[in-house]
Amino acid sequence: MIKEQTIFGPAGNGDEFYTDGGKTTLQAPGYLEKRGLNAYEYQCGRGVRLSGEAASALGKKGQEYGVHLSVHAPYYISLASDDERKRLNSVTYITDSGRAVWGMGGSRIVVHPGGLNRRSRTEAAALACDTLRLAQQALDEQGLSGVHICPETMGKLNQLGDLDEVLLFCGVDERFLPCVDFGHLNSRTQGGINSPEAFSAVLDAVENAVGQERARCLHIHFSKIAYSAGGEQKHLTFSDTEYGPEPAPLMELLARRDYAAVVICESAGTQVSDALHLKQLYERALARR
Repeated sequence: MIKEQTIFGPAGNGDEFYTDGGKTTLQAPGYLEKRGLNAYEYQCGRGVRLSGEAASALGKKGQEYGVHLSVHAPYYISLASDDERKRLNSVTYITDSGRAVWGMGGSRIVVHPGGLNRRSRTEAAALACDTLRLAQQALDEQGLSGVHICPETMGKLNQLGDLDEVLLFCGVDERFLPCVDFGHLNSRTQGGINSPEAFSAVLDAVENAVGQERARCLHIHFSKIAYSAGGEQKHLTFSDTEYGPEPAPLMELLARRDYAAVVICESAGTQVSDALHLKQLYERALARR
């Protein structure tokens, strides 16, 4: 699917999907199209468990309803593990996710970098880069060269995945795309990513690191997140007024910079209606351009 504008959708099936009568993920693309959304991130956080036939069936539904599909790889990936077996297992989890998304007709897999494993941030990041090189090599060997690994910015201070680290990871291969989770960045900076200036600085950093064309196709996660001194605690809904970030300034920037990003909402249960709110903010910003 060629995207000329930014597209929006949820991470997985929110509470509303089931309240509205949804029963299986195969119904999700049709449901999202009726709600006015055009993206969907299939969640493999606890493992890649769908068959090739199931991935193909979901992909056909996505194509039928004009919904762009991506996959979130397993949460337990550890790119800088001090256990070589865990690192190699992480390569397998990434390739399994790549096979799943490719079977759906999609191309993006979101990858959590994992912890520091008692290393310095510099040492852990260097080892993570090596694991990502192995993962891309494995994807290429399995005929999955069109898959884009999207390393994600993380919300806890004891995790790999601040913005600079994710941009470093994206230097491993030009096919990599950053997954910038603005709720995570806001959490790890104690509310520091919640203004037009802060959002703009993040986008500037991405453009400077990977170039404008790759930055324009950014993969974005957005939700309000509660945080403590250690960073992220839990995902919230857009009804929360205590924590950020607020979405309107970012949607304004995406419209002004003519991005064709994928924006996935990870609100707690309300990700469908909150994704629609993001899309509406973006469309209003486009109309004002």
